[in-house]
Amino acid sequence: MGTINLVEWLGYLASGLVAISFLMKSINKLRFINVVGAILFVIYGVAIQALPVVLVNLFVVGVNVYHLVRKNAG
Repeated sequence: MGTINLVEWLGYLASGLVAISFLMKSINKLRFINVVGAILFVIYGVAIQALPVVLVNLFVVGVNVYHLVRKNAG
């Protein structure tokens, strides 16, 4: 077992933010924190060259941003 590198820490941070987002009572806070976590997962996925991680998290970002913009516009 070696030391945890920066990429691994990024993955842990992304996981933590996504998990914490589900504890939010406000759907806007949930979506915002989830977007930040998903963006970190996109960066993590690129760093580890995992296209499925990148694609699903780009989708998550898109869905959350769509709903945040839609809710705040109307």
